[in-house]
Amino acid sequence: MKMKMKQWNQRKQEKPKSKSKWKKNIKTTVKVIFGFAAASMVIGATVHATYFKGKLERIKPYGQMVDVDEGQMHLYSMGEGEKTIVLLPGMGVALPAADFSPLMRKLSETHRVVTVEYFGVGFSSQTSKPRTTENYVEEIRAALKEGGFQAPYVLMPHSISSVYSEYYASKYPDEVEAIISLDGTSTAYYEEMPAFVKFMLPIAKLQQSTGTSSLLAQMITNKQQLIAKGYTEKEISDMVIYGGFTLNDNVLEQIGSTSDYIKDTMKLPFPESVPYFKVISKDTYETPNKQLKTTPQQYQHDHLERIGDHAEHEILEGNHFIYANNADRIAAIVDSVFITKEVKP
Repeated sequence: MKMKMKQWNQRKQEKPKSKSKWKKNIKTTVKVIFGFAAASMVIGATVHATYFKGKLERIKPYGQMVDVDEGQMHLYSMGEGEKTIVLLPGMGVALPAADFSPLMRKLSETHRVVTVEYFGVGFSSQTSKPRTTENYVEEIRAALKEGGFQAPYVLMPHSISSVYSEYYASKYPDEVEAIISLDGTSTAYYEEMPAFVKFMLPIAKLQQSTGTSSLLAQMITNKQQLIAKGYTEKEISDMVIYGGFTLNDNVLEQIGSTSDYIKDTMKLPFPESVPYFKVISKDTYETPNKQLKTTPQQYQHDHLERIGDHAEHEILEGNHFIYANNADRIAAIVDSVFITKEVKP
């Protein structure tokens, strides 16, 4: 009996020790995980700031740098012709000069085409000026004038740049010969930017500084697919490198101000004198967006109705980056817009 009591007491004493050992192992594991994560972040940040930054700085501007306000903006042009088509990039496109290149080559066969890179985008410097709709429009005008391009222009904006283009046409209709929107953001639908989106922006910038974006850009790029779409190996390489440096103060402010751009522009009536053609991607037209309290079809219909009876549209196969695999059709649409304009009384 005494032996059994002794064994029981020993087990009782060993139990707390076993539990304490388990807690100690958990703490050690957590420390190892956090230590590994911290080391990975330091290594990633170092590689980002040295190796990837070095490769970035070796890429030279494709076109000309022009002085605008206190900074410089990059303009990349191709071709000659009576019409000047101005390509304006969507939000988050790291290197528009490369991203638009296959479309530029097609359009340049018969027209003069120029890509404008906003402050904080591509080869352009950053600016301390607020990222307002008005400032974007005035910077586009100033850059084109400084680069030797004369109005009127055919504006060909992608995504959010369609909002700036509508604002431009409303303010300066004599400077805009037509707008051909590439899956443009609607100015007929307004909602405040969700608070969580603004909260996540600095976190995304921190993630970029650790090299995560650079590594991800390398991993997700399908080189052969892009070559099939008309991109050169240099353009692909440059886009991948720039993909790791997309986010900066100017771009973050642009993202956070999206609702303001729409609100500014929807107040202005769109001029009937400016032809408007909207190219809509099939994916955008058919895929419901949880952030919108309307159907994707109604979203597009309301936008075209806001522009006016003279607005035209066409739905093309592809995703939001509709220009990547529809260069031939977009070039044909350009010609059809001008033919339509010429026959109007």
